[in-house]
Amino acid sequence: MKRLSLSAGFAALCLVAATPLHAQIATTLPQGEGREVIATACSQCHALNVIMAGRDGPVGWRRHVYNMVLRGAQLTPREADTVVQYLVTNFGPVAPAAPSVALPAGAGKELVETRCVVCHDLGRVTAVKREKRDWDVIVANMYDRWGQSAPDEVQTITAYLNAQLGQK
Repeated sequence: MKRLSLSAGFAALCLVAATPLHAQIATTLPQGEGREVIATACSQCHALNVIMAGRDGPVGWRRHVYNMVLRGAQLTPREADTVVQYLVTNFGPVAPAAPSVALPAGAGKELVETRCVVCHDLGRVTAVKREKRDWDVIVANMYDRWGQSAPDEVQTITAYLNAQLGQK
């Protein structure tokens, strides 16, 4: 009986091992064109939870994908475009979540609570006290990565973050 259990366990292990790793990983990704390419190309170097935890706009995902190609990801230009579209569709900016951190009152608070949480929680925004001059670059970069142009919003958010969270 013990030998039969060991044989059955070994057979099950062989079946799992015979399934390609990218097929096992792909089941965790949402359905869509590009899923198999990501499961194959991206999992060569890192776990897919890195991708699945990210949120970025079309400009940001394109930068990530092209950076990975420069580092050796084996993607054709057509596959890279497919991957970018898949990532934007499945891991792009989503509806804002409830703020995880209570922000101090001030002009621009509502914009921070609705725009910054599109890609990450407010804990990330408030965790590190930044130099006032750094907020200009950071906020402009976030809007650029999001693929949006809203200079008035950038200015309002930057002013709020400088006033509330900026170091002297």
